[in-house]
Amino acid sequence: MRNIDELFVLPTATLRDVLVRSNATRRGIVLAVDSQRRLTGVITDGDIRREMLAGTDHDVTVRQLLTNKGDPRPITAPLDASHAELVEILRRTAVSHIPLVNAEGVVERLVAVEDLLIEDELALQAVVMAGGRGTRLHPLTEELPKPMLPVGDKPLMERIICQLAETGIRQVNITTHYLAHRITEYFGDGSDFGVNLTYVPEVELLGTAGGLALMPMPDTPLLVINGDILTDVDFRAMLAYHRSHGSALTVAVRSYEVQVPYGVVESDGVRVRRVVEKPTYRYFVNAGIYLIEPGTHQLVPKNRRFDMTDLIDAALERGLPVVTFPIWEYWRDIGQHTDYAQAQTDVKDGTIP
Repeated sequence: MRNIDELFVLPTATLRDVLVRSNATRRGIVLAVDSQRRLTGVITDGDIRREMLAGTDHDVTVRQLLTNKGDPRPITAPLDASHAELVEILRRTAVSHIPLVNAEGVVERLVAVEDLLIEDELALQAVVMAGGRGTRLHPLTEELPKPMLPVGDKPLMERIICQLAETGIRQVNITTHYLAHRITEYFGDGSDFGVNLTYVPEVELLGTAGGLALMPMPDTPLLVINGDILTDVDFRAMLAYHRSHGSALTVAVRSYEVQVPYGVVESDGVRVRRVVEKPTYRYFVNAGIYLIEPGTHQLVPKNRRFDMTDLIDAALERGLPVVTFPIWEYWRDIGQHTDYAQAQTDVKDGTIP
């Protein structure tokens, strides 16, 4: 990394500051340092997402976040450590980053696992679910399937596929149905976009997961994303999170708040306990992005409609671990005209690259 200072936060910084820094650097880690640049702790991508699931206030300080972790001092290596020594640390500790420090304990560099173990191609396949009719976006979808609607200067699906390619995913499957030729004619075999494309036609719409049964069982985890999602979520971070939790199925979720415009009466039977004026309730909602292990893929039945909610239920019924992956990165489900208009604005003003 050219400027290690971009990863630094002071103990008095907040979780909100950490989110901004992490989103800007995309290194999967933020380094807590004192005024002399000496390392006091690390906050990883997984740490941040766990705090989100716990509903941690964004104004909590870095000092408190490190206390919550309860970890000993972070793993470091001397600045002159050899390649072999760094690889051995990674393999022995299972960390994904090693800060390199000088004799005074000052952080000078950061080494990541991808810097040492070259892995241009990610061991992951992807599926873009693109068969729906997009009826809520009529008349825009009368001649184009929803994933082919332009967002900025390119179709929405091109943005998805290019993001997958930049992540290191080379094998991408696309389920098609409505106006399928618009997709196949534009993308061809995918070589112009840095991927190998396989089309999975659905003669009849099979729901948000049924099309997976038309594919051979993968030998790697499967990243499934709805074709109407505009996001810059870090897929590598999602895969690392999925693996670290030993998950059979990981569901990306997004925080969503609902404010009740009335006073809510809470009671025990007929007796009123209290009245809460116009409360706001916070939920995690399905973000339409999933990671599925090969064994979980087998649970999708052939030749009938089957939704992702059905697959989640089937996995839970079998006692398989299903986990949530909270996303703070940009995310928008382009399902309605207002969403589509906002996506155009977000691309134009640089909110989404």
